[in-house]
Amino acid sequence: MLETAQIRPVVVAALAEDAPSGDVTSQVFVPADAVATADVVAREPGVMAGVEVLTVVFAEVDPQVRVVRHIDDGQEFAAGDVLATVSGPARAILRGERIALNLLQRLCGIATLTAAHVQAVAHTRARVVDTRKTTPGLRVLERHAVRCGGGFNHRFSLSDAVMAKDNHLALTDDITAAIRAARAQIPHTMHLEVEVDRLDQVEAVLAGGVDTIMLDNFSLDDLRAGVELVGDRAVVEASGGVRLDTIGAIAETGVDVISVGALTHGVRALDLGLDVRISRD
Repeated sequence: MLETAQIRPVVVAALAEDAPSGDVTSQVFVPADAVATADVVAREPGVMAGVEVLTVVFAEVDPQVRVVRHIDDGQEFAAGDVLATVSGPARAILRGERIALNLLQRLCGIATLTAAHVQAVAHTRARVVDTRKTTPGLRVLERHAVRCGGGFNHRFSLSDAVMAKDNHLALTDDITAAIRAARAQIPHTMHLEVEVDRLDQVEAVLAGGVDTIMLDNFSLDDLRAGVELVGDRAVVEASGGVRLDTIGAIAETGVDVISVGALTHGVRALDLGLDVRISRD
């Protein structure tokens, strides 16, 4: 579950960007004493992620706003479902509307897309994981959305694991020696992964002692060959150009993990709306 402390910095920055000098439209159109009730409504089916964002946004705008959630993270919803109800000062609800929807729509879009990928590999042992291709400043939220959709998280940051990719390997003459030297410098608890883009690199990488070997942009035939070659000597990850229409076949090659950058960098925001009813006290 997302914590308020994780969400609030994002919300504060977004609100400041959206109305640096206040919501002038609401100030001139909406009486100061007006109250409102608003429903967050799904315009299309999906999977909920980040519902706590609603509470944080409206609490930041005005603590008098009350948010009642009708669905929890990870739950599916249909078009027309009321996902939450917001009530309180009308100006505050209108002030927070766009930020709340922008964040929630994106997170639900990620969860929904992730769930579709997870379903596509459900008949295999493969895990669907995200990548670091996240929106700057939103990583913790977007990674949470992936989990809501049934996916798993890769390393959170560059500080969390050793992951040598093609540009790292281009700077070394001896892959095996470089991996061994890296292993000698890191704690025994730190994960070490190396990316390869050709089958003839696999043995040299395995000889260095890796935890995971990433087969990047391999054909299906080469993925099958790579899985057989690695055996139980390392976790096998497939990566590169994975799409919803190809992930099933990739999973069937026997890989353990499939990383999908599109879960976060290529997602379409889900269509959600805020239907407001304003009245005077």
